[in-house]
Amino acid sequence: MDDCLFCKIVAKQIPAKIIHEDDDTLAFEDIHPQAPTHLLVVPKKHIATLNEAAPEDAATLGHLFTTAALLARQRGFAERGWRAVANVNRDAHQLVFHVHLHVLAGRTFHWPPG
Repeated sequence: MDDCLFCKIVAKQIPAKIIHEDDDTLAFEDIHPQAPTHLLVVPKKHIATLNEAAPEDAATLGHLFTTAALLARQRGFAERGWRAVANVNRDAHQLVFHVHLHVLAGRTFHWPPG
C-alpha cells in the first residue's frame, strides 16, 4: 500500500528502531510507548485489519505471535510476563491500518484492560 506507514517502514522508506527482521515479519519499538517496553510486530504482507485476514494468512498471523514470544525471551521479560494486543478498527483504537501486534512489558498490567 502506497500510503501505509508500516509498509513504508517495512520497505525502509521511513526510519524505525528495528529490533527484529525475518522473511515474514518486522519488529520495532513503538514511538509512543504505553509501557517500559512497547514493541510492534508487523507482517511484511499488508493486511489492513484482522477482519480482512484470509485463511492463507494463518501462518503469517501465527508467526506474529511466535516472533513476539521470541522477543520476550531474548529481551528477558518472558518469565515475568507481557501482554500482546491487536486492535481492530477505530473503536478499538487501531491507528495504523496494517495488522500489528503490540508487545508490552516492564510493568504490572491490570484487568480488564480497557
